[in-house]
Amino acid sequence: MSIPPPVSSVQAEALAAGVLPPVEEVRPGIWTVAVPFRGGVPDATLAYVVEGADGSLAVIDPGGSGDGALDVLSEGFRAIGRAVEDVTLIAVTHLHADHLGAAAHVRRVSGAPVAMHAAEVRALEHERDDAEQDERDVRTWGVPEHLLGGVLAAWGTGRRIGSGATGAPVADLLLADGDVLPIPGRSIRTLWTPGHTGGHVCFVDEPDGLLFTGDHVLPRINSGIGLGGRTESNPLRDSLDSLAALAGFAAFEVCPGHEYRFRDVVSRGRELVRHRDERTRHVADALDRLDRPTLFEVASRVPFTGGIGALSGYLLGSALRQTAYHVDLLGRADEVRPV
Repeated sequence: MSIPPPVSSVQAEALAAGVLPPVEEVRPGIWTVAVPFRGGVPDATLAYVVEGADGSLAVIDPGGSGDGALDVLSEGFRAIGRAVEDVTLIAVTHLHADHLGAAAHVRRVSGAPVAMHAAEVRALEHERDDAEQDERDVRTWGVPEHLLGGVLAAWGTGRRIGSGATGAPVADLLLADGDVLPIPGRSIRTLWTPGHTGGHVCFVDEPDGLLFTGDHVLPRINSGIGLGGRTESNPLRDSLDSLAALAGFAAFEVCPGHEYRFRDVVSRGRELVRHRDERTRHVADALDRLDRPTLFEVASRVPFTGGIGALSGYLLGSALRQTAYHVDLLGRADEVRPV
């Protein structure tokens, strides 16, 4: 899979060296601040600070709250001559702790409202009920007994999809597709891009030619799908549709939630579609060759990185859940045998 070259060589070099990149001014009055996160993402969360025409500040994805992250965020604000207390809007692409975790702190010290898609609020409010249903699902997948406990812990009632103990705030402002963020003098529009989570959004800054993609599209990582609360729609189908929704943004500079800034989100999106199409073909082939297999048996025929035997806990649960999405997309769920 081809990897887009970086727009920010500083961010790419820092990523390769395993260190935090410095604060950068992306456009006049728009900065990126790298906030450390140690939860399985191989780099920092990239928070974006946007100055309004009246001097007010908005922050897109303030990052997590652990491992000294809040101190680093504060240092980033000081580097641009401002303070977290100056924030008047917290806009969040999705509910994961490495994007939302610091929002409660920023809101507490600044009084700024949190803006998030309604589907993310629903997922946080129904987290416990969804987790109980997820746990019932896991027990039907045919996971070998020696691996079942780890998958249940990661995908059952022990799982936390949001910011967990940090006290994720319920949004003060519910975002919908097309909503413009209330930042004076800026025109940054909300683009609903479900798939990674049900209420994931990107933010489109057409005047500055910037596209803030959260975890919808990253330069090197193939973001997981269905990693929020339960949804009525198939997150794989949603993700493919959301990638298609980026067709008009090829010329934009992409400001992702991790790694480094890059260009041509359309080409990168096509690579992601090809990758997911390939997975669908492997799932179809497994269903063709196996007689009433369990979901685990189907997933065992899919060439996940390192093979299914190298996966356990959260990663194994994610692989199995995504296999189920492919089965459903094919319309062949009745061919899989629940245990």
